[in-house]
Amino acid sequence: MTANELPETQHAVQLIGPGELKLNTSKPVPKPGPHEILAKVEAVGLCFSDLKLLKQFDKHPRKTEIVGGVEPEALKGMQNYRPGTLPTVPGHEVVCRIVAVGDQVKHHQVGQRCLVQADYRQLRTAASSNAAFGYNLEGGLQEYTLFDERVVIASDGDHFLIPAGEDKSASAVALVEPWGCVEASYATGERNTIKAGGRLLIVVAEGREAQGVVECFSQDGEPADIQPASPSEVAGLPNESFDDIVYFGSDKATLDVLNDKLAANGILNVVLGGRKIGQLVSVGVGRLHYGMTRWVGTTGSDAAESYRHIPANGEIRASDKILVVGAGGPMGEMHVIRNICSGLPGLSIVGTDLDDRRIEGLRRKAGPMAKANGVDLRLVNPQRERLDEKFTYFALMAPVGALITDAIQKADAGAIINIFAGIPAPTKHDLDLDTYIEKRCFMFGTSGSTIEDMRIVLRKVERDQLDTNASVDAVSGMAGAADGIAAVENRTMAGKIIVYPMLHDVGLIPLADLPQRFPTVAQKLDNGKWTREAEQELLRVAGGS
Repeated sequence: MTANELPETQHAVQLIGPGELKLNTSKPVPKPGPHEILAKVEAVGLCFSDLKLLKQFDKHPRKTEIVGGVEPEALKGMQNYRPGTLPTVPGHEVVCRIVAVGDQVKHHQVGQRCLVQADYRQLRTAASSNAAFGYNLEGGLQEYTLFDERVVIASDGDHFLIPAGEDKSASAVALVEPWGCVEASYATGERNTIKAGGRLLIVVAEGREAQGVVECFSQDGEPADIQPASPSEVAGLPNESFDDIVYFGSDKATLDVLNDKLAANGILNVVLGGRKIGQLVSVGVGRLHYGMTRWVGTTGSDAAESYRHIPANGEIRASDKILVVGAGGPMGEMHVIRNICSGLPGLSIVGTDLDDRRIEGLRRKAGPMAKANGVDLRLVNPQRERLDEKFTYFALMAPVGALITDAIQKADAGAIINIFAGIPAPTKHDLDLDTYIEKRCFMFGTSGSTIEDMRIVLRKVERDQLDTNASVDAVSGMAGAADGIAAVENRTMAGKIIVYPMLHDVGLIPLADLPQRFPTVAQKLDNGKWTREAEQELLRVAGGS
């Protein structure tokens, strides 16, 4: 297809204000400028993050203006740049095919099939976040979408448009993006030393001594700045300014204040020295996910002991007993299936959900996989069955601080607590740090995924190690996209919703309803699971090209 053969208009879902979605049936198809890439969207997965943008609109950090990482003059000419109150097109879980390029595009060719990594981490926004495809740069809920090569080439030369093969369905490839976020939550590396070149705060309570700090230094070098302080001096220090805080003490009020002094990606090390805090501590649980802050500690007097307990990453371990809270939802299903397919021996997984229908849906999908992989899988509605047992790994799918409290109580020694669902960044919650430290727990969060995370998942999909289609619960054309986003908000679907933008008039269809709507498509399902053959048949009978 040449630029001259492109249609003049297209169907698109536009977000025009907070809570205001509009189906535009005559949005112009742009002609790519010199550095721009035009791609035809094959499929889009709907995400809970789309709902956050819908609610917050111009207040969302990723919808604000780009203030760094690209030349301002270049930014002015980008047709897809829609910051602030300008209407945008949501949708970031996308697979597309390049159909036209500008005359100065050097690294992308017409005909390439691409998976989109939406998080442009090199582009900073006015709200100290990242620019993103589907936010301040128009996304994939349209038939044709634009990219600018000056944006989709990372600062290290890597590509945010990841080449994808032809053998897998559009749905399977599009869903690599959310599966990549799941992968990142296990694979992201953790720092287990004091940051080389960073800022270190050492706070020593009266009657205590600082022990083991030098032993915590990284082999890559010492911190650039070491600042000692007494507990009484802590309140006057600048907030979010220290990469490491080592506190030799057990005072709740001091810990409450230290929480605010920790910089993004910082570690707060509580060295109790045989004493107890004796009260709950107000911990910034939102920043564990969005700021990737970490809390560690030891009941002893050696600061190095705490760092030694930090795992290399958030990966599950052989013989882990795993609790997935919210397992019946779209992301919970992914965690359960991902861990079943990990290949590790001796795993047992308990998945909880408050919705019996979602539990049964997950049982149909994951039960046969668990049996084939030798994984003990149990699915529970905690309103009906109380869980009085210990676990060594927790994956939390709901953004609720009380779930962290519960995990600490149910934790076995050395437990890892994966706070997958992002609790709003400013949120604090009272936690029992005495128990957390005594059990040597480690709680962490991650936000989004990297290009490499997505490549890892794509390789698993292309090698048939992982079938991302297992998480599909409904399909739609553009006519049902807004209903799909409402279904995400109301949690009426157990799994993911896939939108095919080239299908203008197809509404939202749960897979269970396919026999009534498109019986020949239903015949192509694999025991109720979405397949490449079902996708091809849907595109054929519903008018796709």
